[in-house]
Amino acid sequence: MTDGDEAGAARPARLPWWRDVRALDLEVASRAALAAAVPLAVLLLVGRPEWTPYAAFGGMTAIFGRGEAYRGRVRTVSVAAVGLVVGVVVGVAASVLGGGVAITAVALVVVLVGGILVVNVARLTPPTPLFFVFAVTVCAAVPVPAGEAGVRIGVTVASAVFAWAISLSGWALRRAATRIGADPFKALRAPAPVRWEALRDPAVWTVCAQHVVAALVAGAIALASGLGHPYWAVVSAVAVIPPAGAAHSLARAWHRVAGTTVGVVVTALLLWPDPAVWVLVLVVAVAQFGAEVFVGRHYGVALVFVTPLALVVAHLAQPVAVGTLLLDRLVETALGAGVAMLAVLAVRALHRRPDGVAG
Repeated sequence: MTDGDEAGAARPARLPWWRDVRALDLEVASRAALAAAVPLAVLLLVGRPEWTPYAAFGGMTAIFGRGEAYRGRVRTVSVAAVGLVVGVVVGVAASVLGGGVAITAVALVVVLVGGILVVNVARLTPPTPLFFVFAVTVCAAVPVPAGEAGVRIGVTVASAVFAWAISLSGWALRRAATRIGADPFKALRAPAPVRWEALRDPAVWTVCAQHVVAALVAGAIALASGLGHPYWAVVSAVAVIPPAGAAHSLARAWHRVAGTTVGVVVTALLLWPDPAVWVLVLVVAVAQFGAEVFVGRHYGVALVFVTPLALVVAHLAQPVAVGTLLLDRLVETALGAGVAMLAVLAVRALHRRPDGVAG
């Protein structure tokens, strides 16, 4: 889905994704890159690289609402910003309380179920709780001194406000272009209405159960295996499971594993030379730009950019041996994707009639 999509509009035949430059959403990608890089640069200026995850999660506000007319985008990015801040607050609270397995699991389930309900009621785009889950799991895993909890949450709030403003900045640009008779921007689609009926939709609650089971199982296996970043297995499982009403395709899991594998190689080339932190901020901006450009065209290619983005932010927050970081990411992505594939197959089996005909 790109900023040029209009509901019901006829579409011309597309070129292959790697040649269809017209479909690449450079407008939203530029906004997302700014929302990601500017807060990180500020934190590096004040000497606080360990706070980068909190800024990064607030900056993810700019990912939401792409392609929506601005009267609807205000609602979308506002709900997304609140959801991301809540995810960080819950994660920080879990960390301050000790970050134990039970506390983290409860925090994960609360944010996961709440995120799915919010996404379906508010009709957010992208229609996934992935970013809320990413926020709560990472923030729960990072040790937080009790005296810094408020400051770290404040970093997320400030970053989310900045991303909110960036997301809506196109409104002023479009008005200015219209006044001078220019129209360089893509048409926007009408916003989807709020759907309160989603709270009673069995399909939504089935997806909630599917996500909770897959996330907890993936996380438990990662913990039992002694892997260093078990939240990546959880995030991978959540990323692969399709939204309510979407086709239960396994292709997304294969794309995630393949894209992550290539992304790990790219990250190795970036991190092993031990570049300056300013270079890493530039990497974050470029990776966020590339992820937004390709996410609507090819999920696997988007993961080639998403993987360095996630790993560089993690490296800035808690530097560890590069080899360990990369191996954890690769193994846990495959683990989470595998668990999610089993969950998808289980739901597919449950929705088949006794005579074997899909219902």
